[in-house]
Amino acid sequence: MTPTIKDVAAHAGFSIATVSRAINAPHTVNPVTLDKVRQSIDALRFRPNPLGRQLRGERTRLIGVIVPTLANPVFAECLQGIDELAAAHGYRLMLMTTQYDADRERRAIETLREHRVEGLILTVTDADTHPLLDELDRDGLLYVLMHNDTVRRPSVSVDNRLAAYEGVRMLIAHGHRRILMLAGTLAASDRARQRHLGYAQAMQQAGLTPAPALEVDFNADELAPSVLAHLTHGANRPSALFCSNDLLAMVVMRGLRRARLQIPRDMSILGFDGLAMGELLSPPLASVCAPNREIGCAAWRRLLARVTGSDEGMSDAPLALTLPHSLREGATIAAISNRNDTAAPQTNTRFHLAS
Repeated sequence: MTPTIKDVAAHAGFSIATVSRAINAPHTVNPVTLDKVRQSIDALRFRPNPLGRQLRGERTRLIGVIVPTLANPVFAECLQGIDELAAAHGYRLMLMTTQYDADRERRAIETLREHRVEGLILTVTDADTHPLLDELDRDGLLYVLMHNDTVRRPSVSVDNRLAAYEGVRMLIAHGHRRILMLAGTLAASDRARQRHLGYAQAMQQAGLTPAPALEVDFNADELAPSVLAHLTHGANRPSALFCSNDLLAMVVMRGLRRARLQIPRDMSILGFDGLAMGELLSPPLASVCAPNREIGCAAWRRLLARVTGSDEGMSDAPLALTLPHSLREGATIAAISNRNDTAAPQTNTRFHLAS
C-alpha cells in the first residue's frame, strides 16, 4: 500500500498539519522536527503528491512536451536541447507522443493541462487551423511550436518550402528530371505539405511537371512490395527520390537494396532533416539539414521568456522564428547526363510502408 501523509505523521509522532508544513514550507518548521519528518519520509518511502500543491495554486515548474514520435531521431534531438536547458533552469519535463494522430494530440494536451503544466512545447499536425491551439490561446496557456512552419502562432522552424525547393534544385542541377517526392500522410503533417510545395515549385521553374507526393505510413519501418514495385519497375521510373524526412529516406534505401538496386547508380536519394546518423550510412545520405537541437533550444528559450514574463517589450518581435537550413551533398546523389528526359514520374496512389 502506498504510504500517505497520515502514515508519515503517525511514524514521526507529529500532526498531519506539521508534516504538511515540513513538506511545503520547511523554513517554518523547527529543524529538529523537520529532521524527524524527513527521516520518516525516507523510512516509508513517501512521495508527496504534486497535484496537491498544484491545486493550492503553487507553481509546478512543469513543462509539457508533445511530439509525434521518438522513433524519428529529429524529435529526440529537439528534446535533448529542451531537456538540458529546462534542467538548468529548475524545470521538469512531461513528455507525450501522438503518432501523428489528431485524437492523441487532444488527449495529450488535456492530460498535460490536468497536471497543470506551466507551458507547452509541441509539434502538431496542422498549426494554422488547429482548434486545440485556438483553445490554448483563449485560455492563456502558453506554448511554442517546434517544426510547425506557421506565422500565426509562436513557433520555431526552418522555412520548409524554401528548404525543399533548394534541395530539389540540387537534384535538378545534377541532371535529374524524373524526380518523385515520398512523404508521410500529407493530412497529418503541415511540414510535409510545405515541402511538397517547395518540390513542385522547383520542378515547375525547371520546366518539369511535378507529380503528386507518394504518401506512405509515417510509423512503419519497411516498404511494402507494392511501393517497391511502383518505384522500381517501368521505363518511366524516377531517377531520383526526394524523401520528406531522413528516416523515410533510410527505409527507402533499405528497400531499394532488397530490390537489387544500387544507390546512387540506379536511383539517387535526398532526405530532409540532416540527421547525423545519415552520414554513417553507406553511401552517406544527402539531406536538407535543419538545426534540430537548436530548434528545441530556441523553443525552450521562447517559452521560458513567456512563462517568466521576460518577453515584455518584445511585442514587435515576430511570432515565428525561422532558423537557417543547409544542404548536405552526400554520396546518395549521382549526376546523370541525359538532360532531355523530361517525363515526370507518375503517381496518384497512397501507399503504406508495411503491407
